[in-house]
Amino acid sequence: MEKLFLIDAYALIFRFHYAFINRPMRNAQGLNTSAIFGFAKFLNEIIAREQPKYLGVAFDPPGGSFRRELYPLYKANRDATPEDIIAAVPHIKAWLEAMRIPVLEVPDYEADDVIGTLSHRASCCGEYDVYMVTPDKDYGQLIKENVSMYKPAKGGEGIDIVGLDKVCETYGIADPKQVIDILALWGDASDNIPGVPGIGEKGAKKLVAEWGDVENIIAHADSLTPKLRTSVLDNQEQLRLSKVLATIRLDVPIDFDPTALRIDEPDYAALRSIYIEHNFSLLLRDLDSRLYHSSALRTDTVPPLSKKPGKPKPYSQLTGQMSLFGEPETAPATVAEPLPDPVVPPTPALSEEGTPEAGYATLATTEHRYRIVSTDTELAALVAELERAEKFCFDTETSGIDPLRSELVGLSFAVKPYEAWWVPTPTAERRAAVLQALRPVFENGSIGKIGQNVKFDLLVLMHAAGIEVRGTLYDTMIIHYLLDPEARHGMDFLAKSFLNYEPVPIETLIGKGARQTSMADADPAAVAEYAAEDADVTLRLYGKLWPLLEETQQTGLYCRIEAPLIPVLARMEFAGVFVDRQILGESGAALAVEASRLETGIREVAEAPELNVNSAKQLGEVLFEKLKIDPKPKKTKTGQYRTDEEYLQSLSDNHPVIGKILEYRGLKKLLSTYIEALPQLINPDTGRIHTSFNQAVTATGRLSSTNPNLQNIPIRDAAGREIRRAFTAPDREHVVVSADYSQVELRIMAHLSGDQALRQAFLDGEDVHTATAAKVFGVAPNQVTREQRRRAKTANFGIIYGISAFGLATRLHIPRTEAKELIEGYFTHYPGVKEYMEKVVAEARERGYVETIFGRRRYLRDIRSGNSMTRSLAERNAINAPIQGSAADIMKLAMIEVDRRLRECGSGARIVLQVHDELVLEVPQGEVASVTALVTEAMAGAAELSVPLLVEADAGTSWLDAH
Repeated sequence: MEKLFLIDAYALIFRFHYAFINRPMRNAQGLNTSAIFGFAKFLNEIIAREQPKYLGVAFDPPGGSFRRELYPLYKANRDATPEDIIAAVPHIKAWLEAMRIPVLEVPDYEADDVIGTLSHRASCCGEYDVYMVTPDKDYGQLIKENVSMYKPAKGGEGIDIVGLDKVCETYGIADPKQVIDILALWGDASDNIPGVPGIGEKGAKKLVAEWGDVENIIAHADSLTPKLRTSVLDNQEQLRLSKVLATIRLDVPIDFDPTALRIDEPDYAALRSIYIEHNFSLLLRDLDSRLYHSSALRTDTVPPLSKKPGKPKPYSQLTGQMSLFGEPETAPATVAEPLPDPVVPPTPALSEEGTPEAGYATLATTEHRYRIVSTDTELAALVAELERAEKFCFDTETSGIDPLRSELVGLSFAVKPYEAWWVPTPTAERRAAVLQALRPVFENGSIGKIGQNVKFDLLVLMHAAGIEVRGTLYDTMIIHYLLDPEARHGMDFLAKSFLNYEPVPIETLIGKGARQTSMADADPAAVAEYAAEDADVTLRLYGKLWPLLEETQQTGLYCRIEAPLIPVLARMEFAGVFVDRQILGESGAALAVEASRLETGIREVAEAPELNVNSAKQLGEVLFEKLKIDPKPKKTKTGQYRTDEEYLQSLSDNHPVIGKILEYRGLKKLLSTYIEALPQLINPDTGRIHTSFNQAVTATGRLSSTNPNLQNIPIRDAAGREIRRAFTAPDREHVVVSADYSQVELRIMAHLSGDQALRQAFLDGEDVHTATAAKVFGVAPNQVTREQRRRAKTANFGIIYGISAFGLATRLHIPRTEAKELIEGYFTHYPGVKEYMEKVVAEARERGYVETIFGRRRYLRDIRSGNSMTRSLAERNAINAPIQGSAADIMKLAMIEVDRRLRECGSGARIVLQVHDELVLEVPQGEVASVTALVTEAMAGAAELSVPLLVEADAGTSWLDAH
């Protein structure tokens, strides 16, 4: 498990400011540097002590959060932030910039919410130990098995790590989420959360321990003492509000992008400059000492300066819509280091009857029997056992987490619960012999195969010996994903949840942190136990999960869509996609020239020849003092003008310079995040990028991709097209074919809603946006203006996402009343759409979930929430999930059918990418016409709707040319 540290910035800033309050530190300019010094020293100590791989620092945004809108008195009793802290924050951010540590800041959400969201998403991946660095008790609600609080101990000596057991013990609760209910009852003086008068910490704990949550306490108020009953019932609305205010949000609009959080080499020159400016002699000595003892950076004078130190980007600029790179979101069930040669115990193993059993060496306990396969005779016996099975479970162990660049070091198998075999492959010769013996059983299509994240194992076997696993695949990760798409799906989590069993942690074999060793140094019997357990536990999980899938009537969905898709994705990942380094370089140079041109244009339009466009301070002064683009400009807590993208976007109609600034920033982001990073992902052995396609990540059923995240490549702007230009055919004998569904989600809405007018527009082959504009604006189709069509298009797509008048007004930059009229006009002409939306929300409220055309479920736990904001989000998801999920299912069916047809006809074409509603193939020149026809027909026939599915396909030398 990799360590991820998330820092609550202001919690630490205030702590260190007041720690020196009696003897504050000041630099030569008189600036109070106490908080800067304490913050920098503490983070340096965390990095040195814990050696985390990922780290980010969350700040509260300027202007407060959504909680202030819900409750204007929220935090109203707090004193104004000390001016010394306000002055220190920019210097702390400058230090973070020099350390190349990302700043996490999202408008309208507090640092608590940002950390809550990222910790939740990281924990769902199953491959991170998350530490939330804060002394704030509110964070107790976020603690999980792999999410802890990390804070300076009382008295300032040492560190306290608060985990699951400790938080439950402290509050006397069974689930850390109940911290929310305790805080709601108790109230919070620091945040001015009202709570219930007369109920303090002790009373709140007692009530929650007895009744579980606030809602249940209110429901059973008659069972309370008269005094408590009166307090609860008289203040129940206030209590519900307090719970909303105390709840840390887990749905902040920020992506979990491990690459953006990865600890990088600092800008040493900038650090030295900061330490010298603030007279931090201790930190300066530590820095110089570390550099001196580093063989890579040793110097007799000062730390070396990079030729282009580069300015690190805030996390928000590395993620979200422009995020292209990410770590795998689902941890493969593999071991990080090679396994040692097997060791056979000196005494013969005992059979179930207690007599010596010939053949296998075993690791038998009272609970299970795990056997080591060390000889050819034992291997032959195992193969015979597997051939007799209707289905078996298997798992591969490798030397690393990249299946295409790691060596197979062993396999484990299970046919019956509590029994398993471990087959080590310590040498290349033994590996070849083992795989040759196992090939027939793997390639036997009549035997089902069970696994956890089985696509990884398929890739390992493809890479190791060209084995293509056949037979129905039963992936426990994906089965559980269908049962609960928004939960975690890692094996350890599932084992604890469904088997009440804790698998052997990898740390027990190789340790962790600075003392971590290799698996080669671990006890061989313990390694065999660990590996065999994976297969055994996965088999037992299958026994628990499959009946649940039958209960929810989703086995058909799994067998028709998800299971057949696994080998298709494996073949796509194995093939990879060719990316031309030279074109990337050319694109980078062209974009750099364009960025420079825009920079010059910004200065000219702003009539500010000396303006540093990258300086938020200078930019703010020009925009709001000189150009006066906003009569009431917003400022940050430090007193500077806001120049963030969201704020500038809202002002884009006020002055032409705003558009240029936003375009310039987009180009700079593209250069640093995409153009410069893509070459680093090219596999040196294949010359291709092998992105990972993830089936068990998104709640809607859509595929996601990582390393790189191709789903977020910009499509419509010229800069985004430069990326697609670099995805090319590998040689002159091949071309790229792109096939894209046209308006698939609107067609699904027409099918689901049955709206006659919307259906007819598609049946007649009309441009649906023009048709909508003609109806809504009351003009003939040939008189629809470009602006009217644009508005209709935004309404068409926005309404299927449950957009509000406010949201539509924001997107179109029109008054809210005009947006409201547009939506009302839309529903007047498409009444079936409105009826469908109302119907699906009502059904969701009754059942607690919605379904796609093919039976995929999206559970909506907040659909009956008493909080209007929370409930509205669930209602929007209820409207959209069947549409977006059905589109995802149709695309998956199309991929399966295209792959099947290509393989059956022996074509040399192969699918290499899937992005949104688009398939990208690499096709031999001589097959372009036949493959284009095949793909178009297969995609159009992937589902039978009441309106036709339209597919547009083209070919070219690059992805851009073919799109």
